[in-house]
Formats: sequence, structure tokens, C-alpha cells
Amino acid sequence: MVAQTFVVEGVTINCKSVLPTASRIASDCDGESSFGVFTLNLDHVVKLRRSADFRAAYRAARYVTADGFPIVWAGRLTGANVNRVAGSDLIEPICAEAAGSGQSIFLFGGSLAALTGAARHLQGRFPGLKIAGICAPEAQFNPTPERVASYARQIADSGAKICFVALGAPKQEVFSALAINQTTGVAFVCIGAGLDFLAGVQARAPQWMQDAGVEWLWRLVCNPQKLARRYLECLLVLPHVLLQSSSGWRRVAKLRWNW
Repeated sequence: MVAQTFVVEGVTINCKSVLPTASRIASDCDGESSFGVFTLNLDHVVKLRRSADFRAAYRAARYVTADGFPIVWAGRLTGANVNRVAGSDLIEPICAEAAGSGQSIFLFGGSLAALTGAARHLQGRFPGLKIAGICAPEAQFNPTPERVASYARQIADSGAKICFVALGAPKQEVFSALAINQTTGVAFVCIGAGLDFLAGVQARAPQWMQDAGVEWLWRLVCNPQKLARRYLECLLVLPHVLLQSSSGWRRVAKLRWNW
């Protein structure tokens, strides 16, 4: 039987593709508990090793997907049939589900220009989609419990069932982990620069680069000063992540053979 989950850096990752994941997230919003949706990549692995708050946030997430081909490779080394699901790729499928079911969404984070542009794009793409609110927090926003509680009340009062959080890691994950305790039945979906892409504020890598697993190269060329050091750190942790997964697969295979 093919595994439905696998583990990287202590984080359990779901293997399903974009559409089933989006459908499950939307259906879970009918429950009483709020929950987080995160997307693990190598940069997050680096941050998990450094930040206790970030690790605690990941432990509180209900769904974690494999964002980035190194995480996909790690999953496949364990024998899992894993698909890449980036936060940006979840936005439109979730909105399609929300438009069909009458659920409303909330856009949080980034700039006002990105939020309004993304809202315009999504309502044009999905007629009938209800956008309960948008909110761009103050510059240098820090997700302290007090500030998160204030914004969480705004999101809860809007009636939104799905909140797309575009703050970048680790802020968006820490924000979501705190906000799920301040709301009821809201999915906090961390999507990084996803709203910027929809609004045209940032250009995403061409589809062929996404499919080839080299979207990181596009980002590096577009912003080398910001990303060069980050990607070097990711490169340094990659062998350990793959080795852990490969070793885990060998242990599983040995157990099966002995059985």
C-alpha cells in the first residue's frame, strides 16, 4: 500500500495533489475548529532548525504539503507517491470550491495594491466568489499574540471561512498558529507571494520552469541579493534531508523483507 504521508524534519506531509487537497480544505471549513495549511520547502527546513516558534506553528498545522521538488524527492525516497503543492497553486482551486459552496474568503497580508488586485482577479475568475474582507497589516508587522488577536477578531467578524495569509515565512505560519485559537471554523492557508502573483505585483516563473522544478532559479535571478544566501543554506541542508528519507526507506524495505 502506497503511503499517504511522509515525514521531513519531524513534520508530517500530505501526499495528495492540488485538487483533492483544495477540496478537503474547503470541506473541513464546515467544522467548528479552525486549522492551518502550510507548505514545506527547504527554506522552511532551515527555519525549523532555528526557531522554536516556527516548529510549534508547524506542529499546530492540520495540513502540510510538499512545496518544492527537494521535498517531493524526499517523499519519493520513502516510497510515498507525493505531488508538489505550492501555496500559490492552492489559491484558485480553493476559491473555486468556495464559490461553488458559498463560502467567503479573506485576504490578509502583503500590500493593499496586491490585495485589491488579487481580489479583482479572483472575482473575475470565479463569479459569485464572496470576499469578506482584505487587510494589509502595518509595515514590519510582528505576529505577537496581542496583534494577532486583534486581526483574528476582524477575520472572524467578517464571516470568512477561508483566510489566505500572505506574510512570508515564518510570520504567516506563526500568525496562523495563533489565529486558529482565536477563531472558529476558519482555514488559514499560507500562500507566500501567491497574491502578488495574481495581482501582477510580482512575476512568477514560467510554467515550464515550475514543471521542471527550477522555479527557485527564476527567483534567484530576479532577486539575487536577497536570495543567494538563503538558497546556499537550503543547499547545505538538502543532503541531510534526502539522506534521512533514503535511510528511512531502507529501514522500511528491510522490515518488509524480514516480515
